[in-house]
Amino acid sequence: MTVAFISDLHLTPDRPHSSEMFQAFGKSAPQLLSSLYILGDLFEYWIGDDGVTELGHGETESTIKSIADSGVKVFFLHGNRDFLVGDEFSKRTGCTLLPDPVVIEEDGLRILLTHGDSLCVEDIEHQEARKNMLSSKWKVAFLETPLRQRFETADRMRKGSELAKKTKPMEIMDVTQSAVEEMMRDHGVNIMIHGHTHKPAAHEFTLDGQLARRFVLGDWYEQKSIILLDQGKLTLRK
Repeated sequence: MTVAFISDLHLTPDRPHSSEMFQAFGKSAPQLLSSLYILGDLFEYWIGDDGVTELGHGETESTIKSIADSGVKVFFLHGNRDFLVGDEFSKRTGCTLLPDPVVIEEDGLRILLTHGDSLCVEDIEHQEARKNMLSSKWKVAFLETPLRQRFETADRMRKGSELAKKTKPMEIMDVTQSAVEEMMRDHGVNIMIHGHTHKPAAHEFTLDGQLARRFVLGDWYEQKSIILLDQGKLTLRK
């Protein structure tokens, strides 16, 4: 059976086609996969596990649950848009939450998984915001506010983020190679898979005298991509 990696679906009712693609994927997954890894930004944004109805993602949760109920192991690693996904979501869908970064062992390979935004170290503004929002203090304060207020705050933050992207140089929003190498070296691996940048590709480079590979997943609303691991071989499909 095959292991699949996906990322950056950015599901939202505003883009129904992406949700339809994921539902179709969910129907075929049980016949094809042994494990599914979702590497963050499954949702455009998440305001807490109690906000699934407000955000219109009930069907998405049902799709994940159907995949998990079929026997496929489903893992979820947080992205910068859905870092508030928590234990209740995990219970409802049957998925296992993973830390970022994390090393997995599948089909004889040790693979480092990360969403990828922590590797964009030249984007100082994003890194500062990331540090703030990942703090327990910020999370607790945000989740204690009324649901409607959280929805409005998240929508405002999302729009602000999209506006900021238009004024930033493209190169600072991509990963920094030295950060990639440092993370891989720290975890003792030569294979990394991540998303976030929406630039699907398979990169090869030399790390401490050895061949290293970095696979990047694309989004699902402009350039659907998936990485498959079968018989020890990783393949990026667009």
